Amino acid sequence: MKTVVVLQSNYIPWKGYFDLIHDADVFIFYDDLQFTKNDWRNRNKIKTAQGSKWLSIPVGTSANRLICEVAMEDARWQRSHWDSLRQQYGKCPYFKLYQPFFEEVYLDRRWTNLSGLNQHLIRYISHDILKITTQFRDSREFELEGQKLDRLLDLVVRSNATRYVSGPAAKDYIKSERFGELGIELVWKDYSNYPEYPQPYPPFGHGVSILDLLFNVGPEAPHYIWGWRDEKVSS
Repeated sequence: MKTVVVLQSNYIPWKGYFDLIHDADVFIFYDDLQFTKNDWRNRNKIKTAQGSKWLSIPVGTSANRLICEVAMEDARWQRSHWDSLRQQYGKCPYFKLYQPFFEEVYLDRRWTNLSGLNQHLIRYISHDILKITTQFRDSREFELEGQKLDRLLDLVVRSNATRYVSGPAAKDYIKSERFGELGIELVWKDYSNYPEYPQPYPPFGHGVSILDLLFNVGPEAPHYIWGWRDEKVSS
């Protein structure tokens, strides 16, 4: 059984994104798709005393470009985002544990490509912090044919998947019978019942960046993403 997940890269995504990565043997970044405005590609939420706050990367207004083509010409956002993270999470128990890596990302490097930044952050958080062993690939490694669902199916077949895990939002365009015809099991991810964790500024909110979880619970983060399910089964 080979489980594959295909998804666009997002900016410091929420814990559910990493739950999907953990489910997969191979996770394929699907960044040669149309960039969509007001989406998760270049922004995410953090908790503040005034409620949730968007951290958004300025990427211009062009509508005719792929995610992998999105350039970041003004780097001032990097310092601004780091200042916001430090202000909101600097007193959290595990902020200092991860501070060196994120300072290097935000202060010591100059990012010019959105996909490159997103993939770097996701790979590091997955492998080096959450200790996920999933293999990462990029859809641009494959010579794909077709459009929309046909193109996705071509990618899944070329990756030799026998099981495909998808987020529930894709139910709007995925036809499950197409996967069955190819002998590929389609599994819909269930994001319900995540346990709460110590989080500043109540009420509790699940729909924020993974950084909120990391800074508050540190090495215990895997428990709050997928480990709680294993413990529930074993009990």
